[in-house]
Amino acid sequence: MLALLLVALSLGLSNFAAAVGIGVSGIDARTRWRVGVIFGLFETAMPIIGLLLGRSLASTLGHDAHWIGAALLIGTGLYAIVQAIRSPHRQDQAPAAPAGQRTGRLLVTGAALSIDNLAVGFALGTFHVSLAVAAFIIGVVSVTLSLVGLELGSRIGEKTGGRGELLGGLVLIAVGIAVAIGIL
Repeated sequence: MLALLLVALSLGLSNFAAAVGIGVSGIDARTRWRVGVIFGLFETAMPIIGLLLGRSLASTLGHDAHWIGAALLIGTGLYAIVQAIRSPHRQDQAPAAPAGQRTGRLLVTGAALSIDNLAVGFALGTFHVSLAVAAFIIGVVSVTLSLVGLELGSRIGEKTGGRGELLGGLVLIAVGIAVAIGIL
């Protein structure tokens, strides 16, 4: 059980870092809820999907999934930076983006953060714990770390003013680089 908790914490750290980046650009209660649900679902589902898909696909995708996730995070961060530059906000205003666009970016970010978790699904079989227990623990840890990251990011965003989306994009790029070099 301790091994499962440590795996869940290690998987949730990338969500925490990305949530800080999202929180910096300004969040409301609805966004907070969407991030928790989207990140939690992806983090919970990917290891289960990995377990169900079989070892051959995971060994093939496992090595490349790391790079795919990093590229998606960096791309999402670059997109956020381009959006911030194209629509500069006054220092005292929080940036606003259409809800659909934000949800789309959250879905891409959630997938990017959890795509390498497919390989983790195969390791779950060696822990001799039920799949339901593993999914629950990973989901709870992921949502908790995401919400803590959003809160921290939101507080940082209050201090950065209208440049929060730019800073958030930079944080997502940094998380992508950290994933690419194996830190997260």
